[in-house]
Amino acid sequence: MKHAKPPVRCPQLDIDAIPEAPTEEDERIFLAITATTLSPEEEARITTPELVAARQTNVLAVHWHPEHIPMPLIEQRIEASFPNKSLELIIPTQHNEITTFGAYSGVEVDCYSAGFNQKVQLLLHFENRRLERSGVLRSMLTHTFRYRASQLFEFLSVLTGKDEERLQAVAAFTGAAEETVRFARLHAHKLEVLLERHQDRLPPGSIKNKLVRDFLDAMRPRFGDRLVARVQAFVQAVKLRVKEDFPLQYFYRASEVIEEARGMGAGVVIPHPEQFWPILLADYDVDGYEVWNPQSQRYTDFLIEVLSRKNRKAGPSARKLLVFMGDDTHMSEKLRSVGVNGKIPREVGLQPAWDDLAVRKRLLAAGMDRASVINEYKTRLAS
Repeated sequence: MKHAKPPVRCPQLDIDAIPEAPTEEDERIFLAITATTLSPEEEARITTPELVAARQTNVLAVHWHPEHIPMPLIEQRIEASFPNKSLELIIPTQHNEITTFGAYSGVEVDCYSAGFNQKVQLLLHFENRRLERSGVLRSMLTHTFRYRASQLFEFLSVLTGKDEERLQAVAAFTGAAEETVRFARLHAHKLEVLLERHQDRLPPGSIKNKLVRDFLDAMRPRFGDRLVARVQAFVQAVKLRVKEDFPLQYFYRASEVIEEARGMGAGVVIPHPEQFWPILLADYDVDGYEVWNPQSQRYTDFLIEVLSRKNRKAGPSARKLLVFMGDDTHMSEKLRSVGVNGKIPREVGLQPAWDDLAVRKRLLAAGMDRASVINEYKTRLAS
C-alpha cells in the first residue's frame, strides 16, 4: 500500500529579514512597472493577437482602454484580429481622459448618481470635430482624474497601517494570517517611498490602484506564488473596502456630465450592467446601455428585454435605446505574463454574446443586431 505524499510546504518566511527601505531590486521593479516605453518584444506582443476572428465582418468597440500603448500598435492588432471587417465603429474610452482613434474620440467618466447614492460610469463618444468644444468637459475630466488617482494614496495609507482599524477589519473579515498582513504592509510602505521619490517623473496614468498589484506580482520569483497569491487576495479585499468608503460627493453628478456631453454633440452609453443596471430607472438622456461585458453577463437577457420594452412603450417615432456590448479591454494587460488576471484574454471588438444563439434570438425580437447599432450610432454621432 502506497503512502500519501506529505503536503508541500513553503519555507518559513522571516518577514523581519526583509529590508524595510526599498532595495535596488525594488527600485528596478518600480521603474519597470511605471515605464511607458515598449521594448521591441513588447511591441510584437501588442501587434500579434492571440485570436484571429476571420469570420467577423462587423466590429463594434466603444468600451476599451488604450492605456499607455501607442494607437498605431493597437490599430495593427485590430487589423490583424479582423482581417475581413467591412463595417466598424471603434472608439477608445480611457478613464477620465479623452483619447482618439481614427475619426472618433471617447472617454469613460467616473461620476455620481445622486438618486442611487453610488458611483457610476458613463461612456462618452464623439466625432473628432467636436473636440474644439470640449474645454469644459476636459476641465471636469481633469478634476475627476486627479480625484480618482487620490484613491491609490488612500489605499496605500490603509495597507501601511495608518488606518489600522480598517486594515484589521479587513484582515478579520478575510481571515488573513499575520504574515500576509505584514508582507502587504511592508511592500505598501516601499511603494509609498518609491512614489514620493519618483513623483516628478511619473506619468499621470501610472498613478492607479493596479500599481500595488503589479508591484506585488513582481515579488513572485523571490517569495513564491503561494504567498503572493494570498497577499494579493487580502490586498484586493482592502482595495474593495477603500472603494466602498471613498467619498462620492467630489465626483460630478451623472446628470451634469450628460448635460455637458450632449451640449457638445456626444453620444452617451451606460457601461457595466451588473453594477449599474438600477439606473435604468433614472431615465437619463442616453443612447443606450451595455447589456454584456466580460465581467457583467448575469443580466444580459434581462437588460435586452427591458430596453426592448422601453422602446415599445416610447413608440415607433421615438429615438430607440440601443444595445451595446463592451469588451472592456485594457491594452497594457497584453504585456503581463505573471499571475492570473481575467482581463488578459479580452480583445478590442471581440464580444461573443453577439453570436450566442439565445442572445441573438432576443436581439432579433428587439429589432437589433451589431450592424444596425453601428449604423444608427454613427448617424447620431454625425448629427
